[in-house]
Amino acid sequence: MAMKIRLARSGSKKRPFYRIVAADSRMPRDGRYIEKLGTYNPLLPKDSEERVKMNVERIQYWLGEGAQTTDRVSRMLEAADLLPKKDRANPTKGTPGKKAVARVEEKAAKAAAAAEAAAAPAQEEAAATE
Repeated sequence: MAMKIRLARSGSKKRPFYRIVAADSRMPRDGRYIEKLGTYNPLLPKDSEERVKMNVERIQYWLGEGAQTTDRVSRMLEAADLLPKKDRANPTKGTPGKKAVARVEEKAAKAAAAAEAAAAPAQEEAAATE
């Protein structure tokens, strides 16, 4: 049986609350799970101790049994120093698109033109006083 340590959503509409569970990978996200391992409340501030609660011993047991973690749960476990940090890099994801690049270039050109226009009267004034 392929085991996953993942989040199962509960809570009402627009008020998410997640259980960290060990479940068969073939079961639905909010469906049957084998064991509840903790909770995650994304509505709390990031520095709150109540935001993520985990039963560390049971998580280590399931990892020892070969359970795989989802990306979000692995980030939580990395923050708790239960898993080694993975190198994550998606360089194309953060780059701006064509339109955004064009807007930035246009804005820079306007700013340069405005700076030149402001500098020209000051230069003429300085030349006239000499």
